[in-house]
Amino acid sequence: MSNHINDKGYYGEFGGAFIPEMLYQNVEELRQNYLKVMADDSFKRDFNKLLKDYVGRPSPLYFAKRLSEKYNTKIYLKREDLNHTGAHKINNTIGQILMAKHLGKSRIIAETGAGQHGVATATVCALTGLECIVYMGEVDIARQAPNVARMKMLGAEVRPALSGSRTLKDATNEAIRDWINNPTNTHYIIGSVVGPHPYPDMVARFQSVISEEIKWQLKEQEDTDTPDYLIACVGGGSNAAGAYFHYLDDNEVNLIAVEAAGLGIYSGESAATSALGEVGIIHGSKTLLMQSKDGQITEPYSISAGLDYPGVGPLHAHLYTSGRAEFISITDDEAMKAGLELCQLEGIIPAIETAHALAVFKQKDFKPTDICVVSLSGRGDKDLETYINYFKTDNGK
Repeated sequence: MSNHINDKGYYGEFGGAFIPEMLYQNVEELRQNYLKVMADDSFKRDFNKLLKDYVGRPSPLYFAKRLSEKYNTKIYLKREDLNHTGAHKINNTIGQILMAKHLGKSRIIAETGAGQHGVATATVCALTGLECIVYMGEVDIARQAPNVARMKMLGAEVRPALSGSRTLKDATNEAIRDWINNPTNTHYIIGSVVGPHPYPDMVARFQSVISEEIKWQLKEQEDTDTPDYLIACVGGGSNAAGAYFHYLDDNEVNLIAVEAAGLGIYSGESAATSALGEVGIIHGSKTLLMQSKDGQITEPYSISAGLDYPGVGPLHAHLYTSGRAEFISITDDEAMKAGLELCQLEGIIPAIETAHALAVFKQKDFKPTDICVVSLSGRGDKDLETYINYFKTDNGK
């Protein structure tokens, strides 16, 4: 059984397009065109040129010498934090803005949690001159103020989501409402491998530039293009999907997906979807979802604004249930300490999302000969206040 999507938009039992009638036309237009457009020579040329000259790709594959010595294994960091705008998110927004142009759309909407996807969307809208509206939970607007300021400077309108937990899922709900009301001229840029088909596959394909580069970069440095372990944090899961993409069917490569356990998997303050999730439907796709006994979505929690999504993309739900990927849950405390450790051992301040992935080395033993590639999905500038406040209090002692 393949780990890639089938023609109905499913990975195993997960995926599909569960959408209101009003959205059918939008989603169907995208589904019928996305692969054709992506295969078009002029599209590929524009996409690759922008990735090179605007984003600054390829991003380096950096051997973290001191971190490797500490954990007695070979640790490589795929430096997505060095991309323009500071995270992997820009790979996908460049792809989708070119897609929107090909489909004749003039207005762009997006949702954002940590604000990185919002910034990346606002950036490409400024680049192409398209109107941009970003929906963001009121709570996230408060805790990610630098990113909100960036979006506004780039000309985007940031609209607060005031319902529910006022975080990512609520921002997504607002964006979907907007799309229903503006079906003809608007393209909705979803920032992760979530949502109705074809989004999970389209986003994974745009992000697959990450694993494409890992293959040749590893070959240069280790004379093999296959790592023993690929490690990435998973909220919705786009940086992980991009890092895994070209290795999905290569069972020699162990995939590790790292989720946010918040205050503890079973604390009631967690976002560990694989451990807590049941099959359900969220934002147009069938996946694993944290929900109450009567099917109400339960509120996720993580110190990281990018990982507190109550579900996970359908690809990751499939990788979990099929056993293709190992899922590990990391608490706030473990993540914050791992983030600080990277700062002090390698001079790199990671996003708190990424810090969750780095915490795996404390949890699991690797052999000295193992090649472990970690997707360093974002830089920590946006999280400095959270880091500072965390280590000021007793938590960090």
